[in-house]
Amino acid sequence: MTAGARSRVTILAKSTAVSVTPVRPGKTYPLSILDRSMGRHTVRLVFYYRSGTWLDPVKLKESFSEVLSYYPAMTGRMTRQGEEEGGGWLVKCNDAGVRMLEARADATLDEWLRSASDEEELELAYWEPMGQDPFLWSPFYVQLTEFKDKSYAIGLSCTHMHADPTCAILFLHAWADIHRRLAIVFPPFFHPPAFLPRPSPNPVSPLLSLKSITTSSVTTAAAVSSATFLFSSAAVRRLIADCSASSASPFDALASLFWLRIARASYVKGGATAQYLTLAVDFRKRLQAPLPFGFFGNTLLLSRARANLEAGWGSVADEVARHVEGMQEEDLWSAVEWLHAHSSSGGGEPFRMYGPELTCLKLDHVPVKSVEFEPGVGPEHVACRVGDVEGEGLIVVMAAPASAEKGEGEGDASLARMVVLTLPTELTAELCDDDVILQYGPTIAFPPKA
Repeated sequence: MTAGARSRVTILAKSTAVSVTPVRPGKTYPLSILDRSMGRHTVRLVFYYRSGTWLDPVKLKESFSEVLSYYPAMTGRMTRQGEEEGGGWLVKCNDAGVRMLEARADATLDEWLRSASDEEELELAYWEPMGQDPFLWSPFYVQLTEFKDKSYAIGLSCTHMHADPTCAILFLHAWADIHRRLAIVFPPFFHPPAFLPRPSPNPVSPLLSLKSITTSSVTTAAAVSSATFLFSSAAVRRLIADCSASSASPFDALASLFWLRIARASYVKGGATAQYLTLAVDFRKRLQAPLPFGFFGNTLLLSRARANLEAGWGSVADEVARHVEGMQEEDLWSAVEWLHAHSSSGGGEPFRMYGPELTCLKLDHVPVKSVEFEPGVGPEHVACRVGDVEGEGLIVVMAAPASAEKGEGEGDASLARMVVLTLPTELTAELCDDDVILQYGPTIAFPPKA
C-alpha cells in the first residue's frame, strides 16, 4: 500500500490449521539443492471465486485439515542439519500446522478486480518472512478473504524452498478435490531423486555462475511492480497467426511478444542484455525417468536463450520454441552439480534466481481452471507472484481460468493465457499502455497505481 492509503482488507482472525491424521514420529523431509537454491524467493497465489453455497469457511477449514494429512512437509518446521550431514535445511514433520487467516475485503469481487492495485492484491496472500528462529516459523500461510458480495479469495503464500509454483498450485487443486469428496487427481509425491551429484559430475553452469556474481554486486535496485494481462483463446489464436512463426505455441508467441516489447520500451533503451531471455521450465516430465506431476519440491531449470530481436517476431518466437525444446536433462544435472560445488566451496547464502536478468517462467502446463471447490465452478481469476524479483524483471505465462472466455462464444478455452509481469515500475506502466499488446484486447488487472 502507498503511504497514507487505507487498506480495504481487514484481518479478522489468525489460527493454526493442523492435519486430521498425525504424522509418524521422527519423520523428516530434507530439502534438495534445487529447493535450497530458491531460498531468496517466495510464491504467492490468489484464487478468486464467485459466491456459492460451497463457500463456507467452516467447511473449507475442515477440508483444509483433511488435505494437510497428505502433505506432512507443509505442516512441519525447518531446521538445519548437522555439519556431518551437509548442513542443509531439513523439515521436521512435527504437525506444527499451517497458519490460517480469515479476512474481509471492503469491496465486491467485481469492484476489487476492476480497481485493486498490484500492492493491494498481495494483501490477499498474507506472508511473514523467516524470523530469528526458523523452527517457530510457518513456511506456509493460507488466507480466506470474503468480499462484500460473499465471493471469496483463497490466498496461499510459501517459501519457494518448499514448493515451486507448479507444486503450490497443485496443492490448491488437491484441497479442492478433497473438499468435493474426490480422490486427489495429482497426489503429492515425497520421494525425490535426491538431486545429488553423479559419480562423474559435470558442474558447469555459466548462467548460475553469472547470477552468483551479479546478485552480490547489485547495490541498488529500481522499485518493481506487477500487472496481469488476460488473453482469451481468440486473442491467442490471433497472436500465433500474427507472429508468423513456423510452429509457435501460445507460450512461444506470448513470451516472444513481451520479450520484444520490453526490449523496445523507452525505459530499457536498447540495454546490452536485451538480446537474452532466461527461460524457467518445469522438468518433472522431461527427465528420462519422469517424476509424477504431483512431485513436491522444485524442479525448475533456468536456461538463457538468445535471439536477434531485429529479425522479427516470428524469428524470436521460433528461437524461444527451439530453446525450450532443446533443454536437456543433462543441463539440469549440470546445474545441480554446480550448485553442490558452489555450496561445498563456501558459497554462502542463496543468490537471486529470478534476476537480475529478464526471466520468463513457463507455467501454462498447470491446470488452474480445474481448481474447483464446487463442480463446474472454477476460479474467476488467478494470480501468481514470485517474491524478491529484482533487476530486469519476470514474465510468468500461465493458463487462464475459464472466465477468460466470457463473451468469446465456444472457443477453445485451453488456448486462453495469463501473463503476469513483475518489472521495474516505470516499465510495467509503459507496457500497460503498449499499443502492440493492447491490439489483442487483453484484460489488464492489478496494474501499479500511478
